[in-house]
Amino acid sequence: MRRSTGVTAALVFGLVLAGCGGGSETSDDTPETADNDAAEETPEESGGSLTIWVDETRSTALPSTVEEFEEDTGATVELVEKNFDDIRPDFLAQAPTGEGPDLTVGAHDWLGELTANGVVEPVELGDLADDLTEAAVSAFTYDGQIYGMPYSVENPALIRNDDIVDETPDTWDELLDQVEALDVEYPFLIQVDEEGDPYTMYPFQTTFGAPVFEQDADGSYTTELALGGDEGLEFANFLRDMGERGIFDTAITYDVALEAFSNGESPYIVGGPWMIDDFKQAELDVSIHDIPPAGDQPARPFAGVQGFYLSSQSENKLLAMEFMTEYVASEEAQLAIYEAGNRPPALATAAEAISSDPIAQGFAEVGAEAAPMPAIPEMGSVWAFWGVTEAAIISGAQEPEEAWEGMVSNIEDAIAEEE
Repeated sequence: MRRSTGVTAALVFGLVLAGCGGGSETSDDTPETADNDAAEETPEESGGSLTIWVDETRSTALPSTVEEFEEDTGATVELVEKNFDDIRPDFLAQAPTGEGPDLTVGAHDWLGELTANGVVEPVELGDLADDLTEAAVSAFTYDGQIYGMPYSVENPALIRNDDIVDETPDTWDELLDQVEALDVEYPFLIQVDEEGDPYTMYPFQTTFGAPVFEQDADGSYTTELALGGDEGLEFANFLRDMGERGIFDTAITYDVALEAFSNGESPYIVGGPWMIDDFKQAELDVSIHDIPPAGDQPARPFAGVQGFYLSSQSENKLLAMEFMTEYVASEEAQLAIYEAGNRPPALATAAEAISSDPIAQGFAEVGAEAAPMPAIPEMGSVWAFWGVTEAAIISGAQEPEEAWEGMVSNIEDAIAEEE
């Protein structure tokens, strides 16, 4: 399973340079002594141990990779399973004290907050970066440095129950005409709930030309908000219209939407590869499609990338980086992670290996036009107001234009306070 990339030597060299430049760790050794020791003692020779935080999905996919790593290196690895939603706050709280893990799984959009708090270490991927999809590497790049080893990519799309409808219209208005003529419990499913879900709703917002932040020519996000203006207000009015027609409903939580679609009660749901196992168990015949635009631009869902972060306080950085770049980066490991959660792999050869799967290929085709979820620290100020505002508009609790303009103002104030 192990890759033969020659990355480890580059990692050792990278850490030597980092040590000479004064990294986050200190030592009583002189720089020359510490660096020579690091270069002479490879991870294979030193044994050592790693603690890795994983969520439920990765905990079932990684044991074989861990077993081979332990056999090859003499190291011991402890996989600690945690609720995915708890990983980021727990890591932020524990990593600065040295009590956290050496490695943790996480989403790329955590990057801004993690780097701002100094709890993660850059990773030198070397030639391995060329073997990963460009989107995966780009997502984990911040200020010109790569922070993490990507293992999967994901994005929402339109999932169709082919037993109810066998073709999808090109526009949103045409789709509404189609579903409202059907005898189904739910014409269209998208999770909203009382807190809103702007991640899932984002493809609709982009069709009105109201992305969350402006982007530079190279695709990097600036801190200039772009979700306001006439385009944002048009989207806000769209939300109210869909709420009044019962197409969007704050009573539709993730679990309600998932169960209803699994029961064959709707022709469409907006969702991601994380739902597919439920639909397979329900023996549904589904296919993956672009979300028809409600505005005059194509829908661009958020692209998310998941990977492993290296703690800046880890005492086993070389060992941790060897595990990521020589083992997690293998095709076998990436395919095992894919099989456990249906997220397409970040390794290009592994992604190619599943290209014959129409579900995986469908998500990949939709994802080709996806926008990377912003990983800048300012994104935290957006999430705090975004979803609740959308939910209030959909439910009729607030007037769309007033609520949207107030949201933009609140976000701008929050970002200014952080500067």
